[in-house]
This record gives sequence, structure tokens and C-alpha cells, in this order.
Amino acid sequence: MKRLSPKQQTFTLLFAALSLTAGCAGPTNNTQRGAAGGAVLGGLAGAIIGNNRGSGNAASGAAIGAAAGAIAGGAIGHSKDKREAQAASGYPSASNTSSVTNITVTGAPPMPPASIVENQPPRPNASAVWVPGYWSYENGMSYVWVPGRWEIPPPGTNTFQPPYWMQQGNGNVYVRGSWR
Repeated sequence: MKRLSPKQQTFTLLFAALSLTAGCAGPTNNTQRGAAGGAVLGGLAGAIIGNNRGSGNAASGAAIGAAAGAIAGGAIGHSKDKREAQAASGYPSASNTSSVTNITVTGAPPMPPASIVENQPPRPNASAVWVPGYWSYENGMSYVWVPGRWEIPPPGTNTFQPPYWMQQGNGNVYVRGSWR
């Protein structure tokens, strides 16, 4: 195989990095920056390893390193985008409330008040899912309205299950809302 000149190696590295990051469109800039930065760093590391491996094939090392770096950097950036979008929503994650102990009542559960009609604001992020408002039974004493909000679902989920009452033995258990 023909060995590339240093100038050709540099061009190949830059071309590979730009090609890989051109299609990395995420919800915000963190995904793109992570993919681009990862591709460049991975490409440089791959070129050095490929060149020092004995075959002197820096171009293939750069391409492989750029691909791996773009994927890793993009994933890290996307994770940061999701955290920022959730923080920007101004509401705590409904997924964080599922760890709270469920409430059990003897006999029939108390009925919640009528739902409140809400205006749904514009979606803040392409990954956001609208969680409609609901009445949450708090402290085993009364219902509290939880306003609707946009939320980024946890990985592997896409639907919010609102809270509900489930019959258990001689009573009922209030099961808090969670992502499924």
C-alpha cells in the first residue's frame, strides 16, 4: 500500500472529521460540538497510532479514530443536551417522584377534584414529551395539582403513566406516575 505524505495525511484527517460531523445535528450545540471535538481528537490519535504501527498507514487510523471519537463525543454532548433541556423546563422530573413510597388507604380511595384545563406551551426541545397535569395524592391527606410540563424521558422510555389507584387486599394503593 502506498504511504501518504504528511500533507495528504493531514488532508485525509480533516476530510474524515468534517465528513463524520457534518450530519451530527442534535437538539442543541453540545451534540454537534461533542461529535466534532471527538472526531478531531479521535482522528489525531488514530493517525498517530496508525503511523507508528509499522505499516505507516495514518489515513486508516485517522478514519477509524475519527469515527469512534465522533460517536463517543456526540453521545456525551447529547446527554448534556438532555440534562440542560430538562433543567430549562423549570419542573422537577416526574421520573424522580416514582421512588417515593406509595400511599395505602383502607376502603375506597378518595376521588380527585376535576382536572384543570391547561395551555400547552411550545415544545422546548425535539426530544421533549408533554406530561399532562394531574392531581397527586400527597401525604395520605389531600390532592395537590401537578402542572403539565415538557420533559425529556429517561433512556428506554417514551410514555408517562399518570398516577393511579390500585386495589390491594382490603384497601387501595396510590401508585405514583412514572415513565414507561
